[in-house]
Amino acid sequence: MNLNHYFEEKKGIGVMATSSAKGVVDAAIYSRPHVLGSDEVAFIMRDHLTHRNLQENRHANYLFIEEGGGYAGVRLFLTRIDESTDDKLISAMSRRSLSPEEDRARGEKFLVRFKVDRVLNLIGGEEIRLD
Repeated sequence: MNLNHYFEEKKGIGVMATSSAKGVVDAAIYSRPHVLGSDEVAFIMRDHLTHRNLQENRHANYLFIEEGGGYAGVRLFLTRIDESTDDKLISAMSRRSLSPEEDRARGEKFLVRFKVDRVLNLIGGEEIRLD
């Protein structure tokens, strides 16, 4: 599977699950990832619970349910690599546009990069190999 091709073609709903260092789990809606390489993705996030959990525990899971009914999609098992607060980079990668005032009011943004450790089908345990 080519992640870039997959996420360019497919529309759907994404959910990122993270956990604190104490194992308290959170799940939040996230858009499709920005694919940076064959096994690397990034998400733009604010400093909410998901971001805070990733400061304590580098591991996350991203579940993507494709549009169109049924249960097609993928699960990405992720490990946080690093993050950036570079406004120009984040702005260039943003898919949503807010006014500068609305954007500032929502708080600081982070571009968080992840290594994709494993990809599974949405249903079942079949592993998908990355190109």
